[in-house]
Amino acid sequence: MTEMMKAIRQHELGGPDVLVYEDAPRPEPKAGEVLVRVQAVGINPPDWYLREGYKSLPPEWQPPVRFPLILGTDISGTVAAVADDAERFSVGDEVYAMVRFPSGLAGDSRAYAQFVSVPVSELALKPAGIDHERAAAAPMSLLTAWQFLIALGHDEQNPLQPQQHEPVPLAGKTVLVNGAAGGVGHFAVQLAKWQGARVIAVASGRHEALLSELGVDQFIDYAKTAPEDVVRDVDLVVDAVGGEKTGRFLQTLKRGGALFPIYPLGFSDTDEAERLGVTVSATQVRSNGAQLAEAGRLLDDGTIRVVIDSSFPLAEARKAHERAAQGHIQGKIVLTVK
Repeated sequence: MTEMMKAIRQHELGGPDVLVYEDAPRPEPKAGEVLVRVQAVGINPPDWYLREGYKSLPPEWQPPVRFPLILGTDISGTVAAVADDAERFSVGDEVYAMVRFPSGLAGDSRAYAQFVSVPVSELALKPAGIDHERAAAAPMSLLTAWQFLIALGHDEQNPLQPQQHEPVPLAGKTVLVNGAAGGVGHFAVQLAKWQGARVIAVASGRHEALLSELGVDQFIDYAKTAPEDVVRDVDLVVDAVGGEKTGRFLQTLKRGGALFPIYPLGFSDTDEAERLGVTVSATQVRSNGAQLAEAGRLLDDGTIRVVIDSSFPLAEARKAHERAAQGHIQGKIVLTVK
């Protein structure tokens, strides 16, 4: 008889109202996997992109979706069962992970649930110095910032550009982070400071106090001042917002500088970047347990903080997605699981 669990599932594409709290079959760990009893789930933009059917992607890139669908990638919890060949972890270990991304783009990650199976290669011990909510909030956003700024960690071809993305040295450099208070942005700020950079943060005024606490050297309220009008000669721009407007930051960079749009779709100023001598580069974040273990040491000792915008019970995932749709998120939104 199949064991059951509670999960958030959807049976059609749509808005937050398609998310239903209901019974679902509990997964069994396959070879190379462990079963995790989930304590908290982190919410990320790909969750609502998938919920809607990845409408922003070109049709040929939209993954086929199978219903019923369970969203989510980022989890923190306790190992409940271990496959015979997954000896690195034991029942009872507290762990965290970004599960099957991007391989699970069509919903094979299945994190909005009481239990999830996780490949051992994607799993790391939870930093002891933080709780499950903060651990669950970290993986995708932290790995994105890490793979853009510190180490790529893989050699998979990026379909958006011919060359491999390469992080640039940050010590002694000036880095501008746009969308600095969001999920990826607040980690990018902290990693750049950790690496010895001078950091200019761009966000709305309500985030100034937080970003000052995170150590930024200069704050720009974009509602009052367009950063491209006042900033010049920076070494790197990390545009955590990205999209078609990211080209406006080219003029803020010195020749030989770099623009890293976290969401690169829509960038069309390739010729202008070449004329200005600016490298524009992006990458697709990928699951990586070893990098989570490395970054986890910074979470454990307080070098990097995880900022929580809001928290909702798993059963109220619909409300969490409604909060995300309101925008101006400070840090991350999480779900707690019982």
